[in-house]
Amino acid sequence: MNDAGFGNNTSKRIKINQRRYLGSKTKLLKFIEEILDEEKADCKVFADIFGGTGVVAHHFYDRADVIVNDILQSSYQSYIAYFGKARIRQSFLDKKIEEYNTLGSEKITENYFSINFSNTYFDRENSLKIGAIREDIETQYKNGNINDRERAYLITSLIYALDRIANTVGHYDAYRKVDIPKRALVLQPLDIKSSKSKSTIYNQDANELVRHIKSDIVYIDPPYNSRQYSDAYHLLENIAEWKKEPVHGVAKKIDRTHLKSKYSLKTAGEAFSDLIDKIDAKYILVSYNDMGKSGDARSQSRITDHEIISALERRGNVKIYEKLFKQFTTGKSSKDDLKERVFFCRIGKKIQKKSVSIPKSKNEDTREFVKSPLNYTGGKHKLLPQISRFIPDDIDTFYDVFCGGANVGINAKSKSIVCIDKDKNVIDLHNLISSTNFDKLHQDILAIIDRFGLSHSYLEGYEVYGAESSKGLGSFNKDKYLLLREEYSNTKQSTEKTTLLLVLIMYAFNNQIRFNSKGDFNLPVGKRDYNGSSRRNLAAFNKAAKEKSIKFVVGDFKDMKKTNLNKGDFVYLDPPYLLGLASYNESGGWDEVQEKELYSVLDNLNERGIRFALSNVTEHKGQSNDILKHWVKRGGYNLNKLDYHYKNSNYQSKAKHNSSVEVLVTNY
Repeated sequence: MNDAGFGNNTSKRIKINQRRYLGSKTKLLKFIEEILDEEKADCKVFADIFGGTGVVAHHFYDRADVIVNDILQSSYQSYIAYFGKARIRQSFLDKKIEEYNTLGSEKITENYFSINFSNTYFDRENSLKIGAIREDIETQYKNGNINDRERAYLITSLIYALDRIANTVGHYDAYRKVDIPKRALVLQPLDIKSSKSKSTIYNQDANELVRHIKSDIVYIDPPYNSRQYSDAYHLLENIAEWKKEPVHGVAKKIDRTHLKSKYSLKTAGEAFSDLIDKIDAKYILVSYNDMGKSGDARSQSRITDHEIISALERRGNVKIYEKLFKQFTTGKSSKDDLKERVFFCRIGKKIQKKSVSIPKSKNEDTREFVKSPLNYTGGKHKLLPQISRFIPDDIDTFYDVFCGGANVGINAKSKSIVCIDKDKNVIDLHNLISSTNFDKLHQDILAIIDRFGLSHSYLEGYEVYGAESSKGLGSFNKDKYLLLREEYSNTKQSTEKTTLLLVLIMYAFNNQIRFNSKGDFNLPVGKRDYNGSSRRNLAAFNKAAKEKSIKFVVGDFKDMKKTNLNKGDFVYLDPPYLLGLASYNESGGWDEVQEKELYSVLDNLNERGIRFALSNVTEHKGQSNDILKHWVKRGGYNLNKLDYHYKNSNYQSKAKHNSSVEVLVTNY
């Protein structure tokens, strides 16, 4: 913050943007205006629903009616002062501020603020003055000497003054344990903009507010990461509310439970989806800072670009604008030049989306593999770091045969990908997940969960269902799950049926897939539900599928003999293992006849000069797959052993006792 011009000169008035505030958009105002000009977005009413300092709403206050909102009282009081329409007696307030500035600490008695905050965020002398000033403001208000807006004016002047002398790094999550420099507490009058525009001011949860307001433009600037604003500005909330609550811990924080933002929790994506769905406006602008994987864990973004775009695309056409932006941080981030993205959505009839590519962060972990939302027995997600080392880089089309959950196929780097499985239900699931707008799919899943009354621990936790994490949610969900399973069996083949199956799997035993001889899904209820992990995997898979040239088709491994392949193509196969029987394979089985047919297909590929890789096991529970061993030796293929217990794996320790030897057979 620029302190130039302050001091004892009360002729200098405080502008609304003169605060040190996490994520302040002062430097982005011109960029936002340029976007609206480019889009010719007409605006009579501008709503800033995560207002923060209020600078964005204030920027448009001379050309549109404004709606400004924030859940923090310290921001709300500032809005009343800067946007309010009630009369204020400027000369009276100027004198009051001069009175506060000349207040001597020697005449002040011990008070709530000095008792709790002396020599922490402020020295003792200033703590005495702050407590006395804030108490006087409240006394003046209760005695009817000042109105709501004048009270807010004085509180705001005090808050801005505190920011300039606080013993912090810019917010109040903690104070610096150093000798506090001597600084004078100086309040300044506010620079109030005169405007004929209307203003409506709220202090509400944004998700609730949008259900009751209408605007031409809704600007959204939610918290980006796990840093709760109620923690960063707890002291200012204490000043704004002046309830004189008990303070806790070294940081002297008041109870802020009611102020915890969903956007700083794992439910951020869920909250954003609900928010966008309920907005009544012509245009939506969303600011969201991309920290990627840089900085500490608390600084990393809670909502992915894919979740943002998916939610907005359900409402209209989306464009993405980017600008280099230096954000204020606590000093731990190693990413100085960040890309501030503004997502612009024109609500209404959708038009063809413009292709916009967002450059990946230089620090992005390219070794992080997408995990399938389908939990297939024998799925290869945990082995991908090893398998991928054996996969060539120069592949035209990657064929993932026996794709199952498609963990390998979805992570292939080839020009195109074809995932093949003989189970039509599995392919229908993949086509549903990959082709549907993620936010629509998410909403469809929630609708089914609500219709059958299933648990949703992701939002509600376990206690509301009378359950705990270790025992799971099976008891609560059992009867509801059986009704869902019956509904699935009675539904004709359709997108609705496939969506029912997806929800069934999420609530089934071990989240697996199994059908009986009649084709009915017959797994019992499991311990888990549609939780945060399920949602993340679903979103990541959906995003990856949309970014790749990928197809999911029903087929048999024998078809590879007839498939027209080029030398640049590659075939990966992960068949049912002869040693062991997975739940998805119980009705059909896998025997030595099919095993030998598979080797015949692979020999054919080898003769045609097509590269392949085969996942299998040579040893399992004391048994040996001698057919596999003899075939590998006869064909002169490479038998590459994989380590179940490699560094990044998370296989259960029981695998050690089973002595399973996982291998990848290659012909190159």
